[in-house]
Amino acid sequence: MNLQLAVGPRREDGFHNLVNVFHAVSLFDEITVREARPRRGRPDSGVVAGLTAGGDLGSHLARVPLNSSNLAAGAAALLAKETGRGAPVEIHLAKSIPVAGGMAGGSADAAAALVACDRLWGTGLSRAELLRLAAELGSDVAFPLVGGTAVGLGRGELLTPMDSPGRYRWVFALSPHGLSTGAVFAEYDRLRPDAPEPEPSAPLREALAAGDARALGAALANDLQEAALSLLPELGRTLEAGRAAGALGALVSGSGPTCAFLVGGGSEDRETVSGREAAVVAALEASGLCEQIVSADGDVPGTVFV
Repeated sequence: MNLQLAVGPRREDGFHNLVNVFHAVSLFDEITVREARPRRGRPDSGVVAGLTAGGDLGSHLARVPLNSSNLAAGAAALLAKETGRGAPVEIHLAKSIPVAGGMAGGSADAAAALVACDRLWGTGLSRAELLRLAAELGSDVAFPLVGGTAVGLGRGELLTPMDSPGRYRWVFALSPHGLSTGAVFAEYDRLRPDAPEPEPSAPLREALAAGDARALGAALANDLQEAALSLLPELGRTLEAGRAAGALGALVSGSGPTCAFLVGGGSEDRETVSGREAAVVAALEASGLCEQIVSADGDVPGTVFV
């Protein structure tokens, strides 16, 4: 998820300069990569011989592309191309991260596929080489390799870890609708033709360093939120429901439509945080606006083998 997403004007190459403060939370996809089993009569399908997905994500699961447009498949293909290695593989995605929800689930899958194929094929790439390939795959793919809390500059791929000793509790409201990242950025460009160059938030940096949950909640910011609400106005009612129930902070994550609510952490006692979480979850359930509501902690490490 993003704690700050500051977006500059559209560049000549179609991208935007960003200040993107990434925060890894305990919603994980599990990616399994194995050598493809021989099948009689199967045509040569490239390095990815099969791609499947499962998980308890309701309508979100149907949004997972099961072809070469999937970033995990692209990661395997790119690694094979770069290294000249790679027997055909089958990839299975066990999904828990919202799909097309502004939570970079596809990017996390790509990062995991890079690491898994590197191990399976024995390509032995360095961390720096994996980060380079991740940046080539997409603006958000490098961060899942790093995890924790980090600020991304450029398109978001130039990462620097941030001091964040606190542990925070989050509630995420999953919308029954999807939002195209491209459409949200296009709406942002329409709404903000005079957008300034993005700047890091000093209050956010200070709140993270201090482990201050209330200050962190007040500092959450997303320049794409107005555009997401313009395309899907009901997200405004979702945000208001969580705020009214006591959330310390609320924002649309990334390009949406997942809404994130900070319900506590830092030096607060567990009972206080649990009570606030229960109130926010109950209010979101009563709103009738959410397909699913999940809770998670942050920050957590990036891609790992299990």
